[in-house]
Order: sequence, then C-alpha cells, then structure tokens
Amino acid sequence: MPGYGIRPPDEGTGLLPWSWARQRLAESRYYWVCTIGPDRRPHATPVWAVWHDESVWFSCAPRSRKARNLTDDPHCTVATDDASSPVIVEGEARRVSDRDAIEAVRSDMVAKYDYEMTLDFLLANAMFALRPVKVIGLVEDDFTGSPTRWSAVD
Repeated sequence: MPGYGIRPPDEGTGLLPWSWARQRLAESRYYWVCTIGPDRRPHATPVWAVWHDESVWFSCAPRSRKARNLTDDPHCTVATDDASSPVIVEGEARRVSDRDAIEAVRSDMVAKYDYEMTLDFLLANAMFALRPVKVIGLVEDDFTGSPTRWSAVD
C-alpha cells in the first residue's frame, strides 16, 4: 500500500499466522457480505455466519438481493465485524443444497448463536459457502507492521 508506510514482513508485528485469521473467522459474531448487483454496484449486508470446513457459511432468503446477486455473479467479499482486527475474505460463494452439509452447519450456527433454527428452515433458504481465494488481515495497533495477505493454493 504505497504511502501508508507498510513495513517489510520481518518488521513490526510481522506477518500474522493463518491461525490468527481462522480464530477471528470462527469467533466473529457478525459478518459483512458484499456482493455485486445487476447494475454493477456493490451491495453490503450484515449476516450471521460460521467458519466451517475452511469456508464462511451463511444463509439468506432465496429471493433476497444478496442471493440474487450471488446467483448472477458468485464473486463476493465477507468481512468480520471487528474493524480493529479485521479479516476480509474474497472468493466465489457457491450455493449449497446438500442436506448433510447444511445439517452440520446448522449445528454450528445453533451452538454459536444460541438460537434454534431448524434444518427445514435452512433448506428453504439459500445457503452459501465462501471458500477463500484471498484473505487479508491486520491489527490496528500495528497497522503498518501487521498487514498480511493469504492466498489459496490449489
């Protein structure tokens, strides 16, 4: 990031470990999902989500703006809710209809949010899984020494 004074990877806090990002992805209470609308404008909305099987999973109404956007263009970004230590995930969200996979995610969501949601409810909605292609994280207290980017390796 030119002009920001970002330090080399071996100065400041240094590069953050992937375990740091995974922990924040698992523990975040809320997440921001950013999609691309048919007019090519961004659309951002908060959601409940879980980090499950190395992906961010969230659901929404099948006719919601984000579901329609993701159907037309699966590219999206999901960010954790803590702007002082954010984790931003970029990739393509895929719609999941596998009953067993959704049941596993449902169990995680019920445990995390202490809110009973039935499998039928989630199956009637649109469930998406975002597997990271690129992830960015940083710690505000060491803004110039901690920015880290992780890339998926196929």
